[in-house]
This record gives sequence, C-alpha cells and structure tokens, in this order.
Amino acid sequence: MSCSGCHAVGDVATSVAPLIRDVPDFPHVGVQFKDLTPVFADPTAFRVTVDALAATAAPPDVVVGVEARGFLLGAAVAYARGAGVVGVRKPGKLPVVADREAYVLEYGSTVLELPDGALRPGQQVLVIDDVLATGGTVAATCALVERAGATVGGIAVVLEITALGARGRLAGRDVRALLQA
Repeated sequence: MSCSGCHAVGDVATSVAPLIRDVPDFPHVGVQFKDLTPVFADPTAFRVTVDALAATAAPPDVVVGVEARGFLLGAAVAYARGAGVVGVRKPGKLPVVADREAYVLEYGSTVLELPDGALRPGQQVLVIDDVLATGGTVAATCALVERAGATVGGIAVVLEITALGARGRLAGRDVRALLQA
C-alpha cells in the first residue's frame, strides 16, 4: 500500500507518500487510481498535508475545493488560512448554479458547476484538489472561477502524475504539488 514512484521531501515524503494507495483499473481498466483515503484517515498525515497545502500560496480570500476529495482538503486549508471555502460540484448536486464547465478526463468527460453567489469579482482564489492528472478538472475549475470575476492566485494538489502532462494544460498558472509520481 504505497504510491509507486512518489517523491518529495520532508514530512510529506515520510508521513504522506507511504499512505497513498495505488488501485489498478479504477474507475476504468487501464487507470491507476491514486487513493488518498489512508492519508485522510491518519491524523498526522492529514495535518502534514493540510499544513503543507496551506503554505503553498499567498493568503486567499476563498479556497475552491474540487469534488469530492478537494472538499475535504479545501475546507481544512480554508480554515487554516482564515479564508472562505466553496466547492465546485458535479451536475445535479447544487440547488442554484451560477455557471458550468464541461471537460475531458483521461477516461471520459463530465461537467463541473459553480454555486450561485459563491464568488465575487476581485476575490483571490486558491484551487485545491487531491490529484493532478491530465489537468482537465483543475482547468475547468479555473475557468469557472475566472468567469465569476475572481482571480486564481494558485493551484495546490497533494499529488501530481507528471507523465500525464497537466502543467502544459495549465501553462502560466502557479501550480504546486506536494508529491509527484
């Protein structure tokens, strides 16, 4: 039970990386899913992860967490930074939707929605997610944030799968990953 090929330095490498579980063929055959559930369940690893994510960017006004594991991380980081928190959701989960963005995953396509009234023009936003793979989810989130008039001040993830080239899709953005595989 560990993330094959993960590397980082310090506490993240020693207390977080060993807990990331590789799950082959999930959610589809050929996909190597990186499961952070053991990290969230371990109090030391969770604290190290939240503290490290919170230290990655200038103080935001709002942290936007991406469904669903980004909600857990985003809420904790927002609390640590004294910021608000907003979740971007999959379709059908919000009672009032401000905007939606379709995007492509490594194994299909989907849509994210921004709740109405959640962001104000000029706010500085830190986008948080657990894993950065192809970058589609984060790029869609950034598009929603910017169309709401807010500014994406940074993107922070626990794990970046570098072979999938997400940084190319997010060129010009401040992307911070605690671990890379």
